[in-house]
Amino acid sequence: MKNIISILILLFVGTSIFGQTKKLPSVKLKTIDGKTVDISKIDNNGKPIVISFWATWCKPCKTELNTIAEEYADWQDETGVKLIAVSIDNSRSTGRVEPYVNGQAWDYDVLLDPNGELKRAMNVNNVPHTFLIDGNGNIVWDHNNYAAGDEHELFEQIKKYAH
Repeated sequence: MKNIISILILLFVGTSIFGQTKKLPSVKLKTIDGKTVDISKIDNNGKPIVISFWATWCKPCKTELNTIAEEYADWQDETGVKLIAVSIDNSRSTGRVEPYVNGQAWDYDVLLDPNGELKRAMNVNNVPHTFLIDGNGNIVWDHNNYAAGDEHELFEQIKKYAH
């Protein structure tokens, strides 16, 4: 009996320590038109948010975001999801972001992380790296890299958290 109680206590303590929900860090980024945004304050009225880290020099990143762009209006109609594309282009290449985005006609919010502050805070080692945030601001899913079809898995995850 003591062993069972000990195990239950360990499970409870382990769950409370390791089962903590992860929130977005408080990092300030700029939009491509120069407005400052605190990523921890981003809200979508209780609907899911996708944060996709990308760069202009990253072919899989651009393929992923362009593929999602084809379905994005339908995703929004069905789930209310919002996608935020966070460019990790550094100060030398950040000037390429706005022309690229304008050429793609993405309907995403695009933020610039030229110093890698958000990238480091969210432990992003390589791009593309995509996070799903639920309506309560919790990071509930993430995926690294991109292969054709990954957008379907992302949409399935989005639907789980769309109320």
